[in-house]
Amino acid sequence: MPLLSILKSQISKLLQSRPFSYLFSISYFGARYKGWAPQPNQPTVQRRLERVIRHVLGHEDFSLIGASRTDSGVSCEGGYVQVFLREEMDMNSLLPQFNEHLPQDIRLNSVKSVPISFNLIQSVQQKTYRYYFSNSCDFHPFASAFMVNVSEELNWEKMNEACGLFIGKHDYKGFCKPSENKTDYVREVIAAGIHKTNDFLGQIFPQEIYYFEITGTGFLHHQVRMMMSAIWQIGKGEMDLSEIGGRFESPEEFEKLPPAPANGLVLWETILNNL
Repeated sequence: MPLLSILKSQISKLLQSRPFSYLFSISYFGARYKGWAPQPNQPTVQRRLERVIRHVLGHEDFSLIGASRTDSGVSCEGGYVQVFLREEMDMNSLLPQFNEHLPQDIRLNSVKSVPISFNLIQSVQQKTYRYYFSNSCDFHPFASAFMVNVSEELNWEKMNEACGLFIGKHDYKGFCKPSENKTDYVREVIAAGIHKTNDFLGQIFPQEIYYFEITGTGFLHHQVRMMMSAIWQIGKGEMDLSEIGGRFESPEEFEKLPPAPANGLVLWETILNNL
């Protein structure tokens, strides 16, 4: 059964047993975590959240689910978490306590009660990711926590042209980590482009910093990171623009793309409907 269907089924069961639910917006810096989802003997964002909520509530009779399952090392600026309880509570009054006990690299920004009909997974309308990178010959090691440096000379015109080729509905099997359970690799990209930014300032950061921003209705495992890798290869002259279309049509004919490192990727915004 596809993961999305499993998550939808889990939420339906949670609503039956724990009818009171609360929607939190969340931001986190992912460098210290092995992604969102729980893993045995590994620090993950969900596990840390569960630990703090358990401590503040004084019990473990709750469940939670996230709008996105980010990979190890990936950060999040605009995400959501839905928490399910058997009894109604004033979560706004508890929000400062949650943040007091959370580590500084995780923050719950806001909370609101949502009706029993609200399903977080089904309510995700679109997501925007940003991948931060620089093109510097004098890159400070401290900046590597927030971005990836590509030291080779880049053809920015071709890179921007490559971004345009991703817009629309395409089969992204050649730009993701395939799964044995998955048969549908078609995803819709609404917008994609490379922008210059001053989000990071200070002597440890390069003078010119960029981000690849992409907005879509949903993304596959490693999709954004492989797209970023392809764009860099095109910029360095290691890949032709025509290969993007070729990977859409016949992904099996091409070598698997290496995903760009996780530390440059940020889930920037999640837009929900049904609120």
